[in-house]
Amino acid sequence: MTALFEHSPWVEARADAAPSRGDRHADLMAVVHAATPGEQLALICAHPELAGRAAVDRTLTEASAAEQASAGLDRLSEEEFARFHALNAAYRERFGFPFIICVRLTDKAGILSAIEARLANDRDTEIAAAIAQIGEIVRLRLEDAR
Repeated sequence: MTALFEHSPWVEARADAAPSRGDRHADLMAVVHAATPGEQLALICAHPELAGRAAVDRTLTEASAAEQASAGLDRLSEEEFARFHALNAAYRERFGFPFIICVRLTDKAGILSAIEARLANDRDTEIAAAIAQIGEIVRLRLEDAR
């Protein structure tokens, strides 16, 4: 089975150890929201940059590789790759973690537009946005597992 959270099995383990609400997604996201700020940041940082080094050297998880491919991030022109690289670097410099978006719900242009728009946010807003996007990623992965 595909891991629901990138390199963060602790989320599923904690959800499994707690009483269930009868909604797996809600159980998992309750764990994320109850996590310490440091744990939340580690969860965010466990995600790869979009069209980043992990995509080039093929170290993405199977799920991330498929998700990035669904948005065309595995087929970027040199110009598009350079733009992603520059925006990823600016985002990481500003916030200290990678830009997270549920790529299956958008396309290359939408992703680039979202990075540019979200660069104007403050760090707390971006942490909340990243967690919300992780929630969307997990929701779709759960649906795929059914």
